[in-house]
Amino acid sequence: MARYLDVHPVDPQPRAIAQAVQLLRDGGMLAYPTDSGYALGCALGNQDGKERILRIRQLDDKHHFTLVCADFAQLGQLVHIDNRVFRAIKAATPGPYTFILPATKEVPRRLLHPKKKTVGVRIPDNRVVQALLAELGEPILSSTLILPGEESPMTEGWLVKEELDNQVDAVIDAGECGTDPTTVIDFSDGTPEVTRVGAGDPRPFE
Repeated sequence: MARYLDVHPVDPQPRAIAQAVQLLRDGGMLAYPTDSGYALGCALGNQDGKERILRIRQLDDKHHFTLVCADFAQLGQLVHIDNRVFRAIKAATPGPYTFILPATKEVPRRLLHPKKKTVGVRIPDNRVVQALLAELGEPILSSTLILPGEESPMTEGWLVKEELDNQVDAVIDAGECGTDPTTVIDFSDGTPEVTRVGAGDPRPFE
């Protein structure tokens, strides 16, 4: 049965955040709210957590995982960004965007797209996520919580708990969160390609 952590959306309680982060460090998997619906997350080195996310979402190993970052300094350690791409991404973050970029050697090979050697990165505009990342001190390996057969992410904590009670280790509920998934921008070859239109305005990248 998943632990249920009820946290304040603007001023999340440090004790609840510390419990969630300890669970990540112990190899657990969280369902947590972002500015673009719920996400499933685990620690970067958690191979079992990665496989559990794939099973819940019924995805294959070509799925682009997202590394959810606290800030641009953290993001810059994980992906290669030239000045032009830097300016474009900087203007859109924090916010509901995921960017696909060539990964640096800091990213474990098993997290990369098997052919492109790319990874998704994002900086959410959400106080709960920022608190988690500050306590953890490293990015969270994540995937939007879109269940098989659905097109939109789950958005309510109690419903996530009900639906995935035996499949995740904890659910963080901070009330209402974003209802649309992130807009995905693929910078694999240096030019932006909008591959999914979601909550973020795609026009700056078209």
